[in-house]
Amino acid sequence: MDLFEVIEKRRSIRNYKLDPIPEEHLKKILEAARLAPSGGNRQPWRFIVVRDPERKKALAKASKNQMFIADANVVVVALSDPTIYSSLGTKRRIPYLQDPMIAVEHMVLAATALGYGTCWIGAFEEDKIKQILNVPEELAVVALLPIGVPNENPPAKPRKPFEEIFFSETYGNPLSI
Repeated sequence: MDLFEVIEKRRSIRNYKLDPIPEEHLKKILEAARLAPSGGNRQPWRFIVVRDPERKKALAKASKNQMFIADANVVVVALSDPTIYSSLGTKRRIPYLQDPMIAVEHMVLAATALGYGTCWIGAFEEDKIKQILNVPEELAVVALLPIGVPNENPPAKPRKPFEEIFFSETYGNPLSI
């Protein structure tokens, strides 16, 4: 499957089979995150791979009771270290959140390419997640990513037209390609 097929096939999966993910596939998915770019190559991310059923269930409850999370074979919890960027002093750009999101999306695409489903989870109670996983206070929880064999094949959701989101040189100037 080429990259554009992977992008077109990617869906948010909320129903998983109990099938395991082979270690070599999981390693490829995690390696995709490790290879992601980051501002100044700071690589602020850390990831916790959760397989324990009770811990996955606790994460699901701490994620606004999205219990399908517990059904995934693996849940990867993305963390970031905001102190790495403290010297930048920027207010509008939040690289300690943005950079790990790039790494998570790399995992999403790698998982899709290997035939697995994922669902980006951003709704959670950070304090509870930190407690469940013993995350140091100074780190930020960025996202949870359940990964598993899909037990559904949802249709693509509607996307805005190309002309509505791409402009040439200035905002509002239609891009002609």
